[in-house]
Amino acid sequence: MLDRRLHLHLVTWLGQWPAGPGLHVVGSRRRARPAWDGRLRPAIGVRAPSGDTVLSVPPERVEAIRALARGPRAGLLAALPAAVGQPGWAVHQDTFRWSVAPAPLPEVGQWCAPTDPALPSWLRLFDREVLVVRDDGGGYLAGVGIKRHDAHGHELAVGTVPAARGRGLARRLVAQAARRVLDEGAVPTYRHDPANLASARVADAAGFPDRGWESFGVYPP
Repeated sequence: MLDRRLHLHLVTWLGQWPAGPGLHVVGSRRRARPAWDGRLRPAIGVRAPSGDTVLSVPPERVEAIRALARGPRAGLLAALPAAVGQPGWAVHQDTFRWSVAPAPLPEVGQWCAPTDPALPSWLRLFDREVLVVRDDGGGYLAGVGIKRHDAHGHELAVGTVPAARGRGLARRLVAQAARRVLDEGAVPTYRHDPANLASARVADAAGFPDRGWESFGVYPP
């Protein structure tokens, strides 16, 4: 059975879940509102291993996109940016993971404000504390930010500087941050490009198994 927190996250984030067999295009006002970073996400889809798929788009775009969805999936994805009014944007397809039992790895990071100028620019996008590992001189080595999509699902994003890779920092940070998300009453999620094998290994080691779920969407360039 699907974890209740994940179910509530999908219902809230997409506008509907479960979908039933096949692809279901649904309208959600959330697609016209800024996401966690202040930018729009005008199309977001999630596909379960069963093939059940929900594609969430602005309500006024539903009928046009349902017409596109009657054709091949590749054609839908290619046409999706223009169909939601963002022809210059790209479609991302990711492996979608979550965890209710993060790996019991030792904690390695410290929580700090995202406004710290020593942090990389991508971590400074977050509006709440981020989890960071620094070297002995205070330099940034690795960090995790939490994308709070809604009250029920919080997505983890992790990054490590090249010189610090291979030390297991990312997996420990992800597991540590996942425990915090669970303590807050939400389910931690993790998405990555299927071709990103390093990110897949981090997810596996942190307790985020690949259950065969996928996500896709239209994102700013």
